[in-house]
Amino acid sequence: MTKRTIRALLFAAAVTLPASAGHSQSAGPMPATEAAFVEHFAPYSSLPPEPEAAGKVVDLGTFDPPVEPEPVLTVLQSGGASYYGRKFHGRRTASGEAFDMHAMTAAHRTLPFGTLVQVTNPSNGKSVTVRINDRGPFHGKRVIDVSRAAAEQLGLIQRGHGRVELALLD
Repeated sequence: MTKRTIRALLFAAAVTLPASAGHSQSAGPMPATEAAFVEHFAPYSSLPPEPEAAGKVVDLGTFDPPVEPEPVLTVLQSGGASYYGRKFHGRRTASGEAFDMHAMTAAHRTLPFGTLVQVTNPSNGKSVTVRINDRGPFHGKRVIDVSRAAAEQLGLIQRGHGRVELALLD
């Protein structure tokens, strides 16, 4: 609806209202034309602020939004990590879902399926969040096998393995 249409509707409503519709007779006669009706009201921008809100106005330029706390990390363990990729792509994992080497998933011996783990490579400071969906690793002293996508972000692809730190995400 345009401003002109709204004004016309307001004018029509004001002209057709009976005197008993809440208007007192001492308020004076209603304006006869649309222009007089519109001029009868002060523009919104020139109205004074409400007295109770005058001291409670917030300057949004200086307002700092609330800071969301960092997720609490519970350090779980550290040790060796490797990755698995193309050879296992599409095969079923221990959780029953198909392994996707492009997803951020991992295999751990004991953590429940669906657990989110932050894996950090301390040698370069890179970290990634993975979801546990498989069992393993079954090689030596390694603590986790990550998908190829996670290994790329951690910088493990060239050597094929590396030392990592695991932390549970709450």
